[in-house]
Amino acid sequence: MALTLSLFHRPGSVLFLDDDAEYLEMLGMVIPAHWQVELYSRPAAFSRRMRDEPARWEADAAAQLQMIDRWRQGQPLLPQVLRYWANHPQRHQLAKTCVVDYAMPGTNGLQVLETLIDWPGARVLLTGQADEQVAVQAFNQGLIDQFVPKQARDITRLLLGALRKLGNSPHPRVNTLWRATLRPAQQSMLQIPAVAQALQNYAEKHWVEYVVLDQPFGLLGMDVDGRCHWLQLEAKSSLGDLAELASSAGLGLEAVRAVEQGHRLVAIELHQHLGLRGAVRTAPSMSMGDDDTLRAALFSLEPEDLPAPIYPYRHFLEAQGDRLIQDD
Repeated sequence: MALTLSLFHRPGSVLFLDDDAEYLEMLGMVIPAHWQVELYSRPAAFSRRMRDEPARWEADAAAQLQMIDRWRQGQPLLPQVLRYWANHPQRHQLAKTCVVDYAMPGTNGLQVLETLIDWPGARVLLTGQADEQVAVQAFNQGLIDQFVPKQARDITRLLLGALRKLGNSPHPRVNTLWRATLRPAQQSMLQIPAVAQALQNYAEKHWVEYVVLDQPFGLLGMDVDGRCHWLQLEAKSSLGDLAELASSAGLGLEAVRAVEQGHRLVAIELHQHLGLRGAVRTAPSMSMGDDDTLRAALFSLEPEDLPAPIYPYRHFLEAQGDRLIQDD
């Protein structure tokens, strides 16, 4: 069974190419403010922007592979991911989705998308009524991931829905990389539809970026202001083992009993992997899914807990300035 949850999720740029400047301006106003958006009215400007994109994706994939290789050599992933977030702010500029109008002077959207050789992002085609059959064929042939008819009365809702769906969908290559770090029992847990949906909903509500990790098991997430959080996951069947660890770590009888009963979780491995000082932290737990087989607890990480300062995504968005149309 395939994993429907992205194991390595981060924001990225959404690029629009359309020769209708008024339509681009409208898009710039209706797309949510927390999305990185680039607007292009000429294929040449769009192509220049995308020219080096495959190389940027490869460089980022290499950084991910290095983390996983070091993990195989015994280095925990959690501090590595935090350092990756701190040292690779350029990851936010990666073009994640391209939305291209089909009908343009001198070319068409499919021809433009076909020039994006080796770029692994999502491709969306905007179509007129006469182009819809072409779009259906392109979708069936795997040339595009989605098409949206521009003549639809609810075009904005359809387009935003498609972009959200594509933005949250697992990237096949990236998910394959990170799936290798999870144990079979963890993968099976994440394949439960209710669990995957609950985690997806939680992450989308609270974070702009997250990674699923194996040990400790959970999600390391970051919000738009650069604040990091650890959502620890524990199978209900393993609460007894966790309670024993809590007792060994010096927690009192009442705290140990709360862990054993699933009312609270204890972040022992989080403390070990980040070298946190002070008493081992506990937090109230909640159910993830329908049948209470998976418990979760949120632990906030303070700036002094991190191996390096992290550049907030909000600052990145502010540095991009107004959503101006690029036409040269």
